[in-house]
Amino acid sequence: MDRIVIGALGALLLVAAGVFWWQGRAATDAAPPVAHLAPPQAPRSGAADEGLPEADAGDATGPDLPEVPEETKEQKRFDRLDRDHDGKITMAEMLGPRAKEFRKLDTDGNNLLTFNEWAVRTINRFKAADRGGKGYLTRDDFATTRTRPKAPACTCK
Repeated sequence: MDRIVIGALGALLLVAAGVFWWQGRAATDAAPPVAHLAPPQAPRSGAADEGLPEADAGDATGPDLPEVPEETKEQKRFDRLDRDHDGKITMAEMLGPRAKEFRKLDTDGNNLLTFNEWAVRTINRFKAADRGGKGYLTRDDFATTRTRPKAPACTCK
């Protein structure tokens, strides 16, 4: 308990020191450069008032903003599948994203998915739980197949 209190006080002291350091740095950064402290020079001959220039735009307007088409969620989804951008989705384009997942399951690479390849995750779980390779699971073996809940992010006490 004492370690927690000492650690918390130490963290607060570090934060306070950082705040004071940051404020001191900000005060020096806000100071005007030395060149601005020099006395103003006399106006040159023919020079206008040294104030800020003023410009009257009158009725002038700038160019129009470019038009950006607002795509809907469905349009974006369509465009992701339309690989050749011809405005049509073919069967090959529709099945393309699933081909990568299929190739992960097709372990022998023959483009045929057997039941064992399809159920590989369940088979591996069964084999891992089957202690001794007896071909069946007892209650104790089956209890090991339960998915574990995710651990909480913080185990603070």
